[in-house]
Amino acid sequence: MKVNVKCFANLSKEGTCDYHGSTPCEIPDKGTVMDVVKKLDLNGDDIKIIFVNHKEVTLDSVLKEGDQVALSPKTGGM
Repeated sequence: MKVNVKCFANLSKEGTCDYHGSTPCEIPDKGTVMDVVKKLDLNGDDIKIIFVNHKEVTLDSVLKEGDQVALSPKTGGM
């Protein structure tokens, strides 16, 4: 299934996961946010805040086709 991902700050990688627009990401049906993190070759320990469709979730949250995923890193004091 396909979800759309937006990465912020140091998680942003040109061509893989960008903050300028959402990046399509193919993951297995009933995949989780962690599947997205692995597919994008990110470190789950570096992620502090996760939103799916504007609601805060966790790495083990199950995704649906077309979900909008936003990943934000740990930053000073977090």
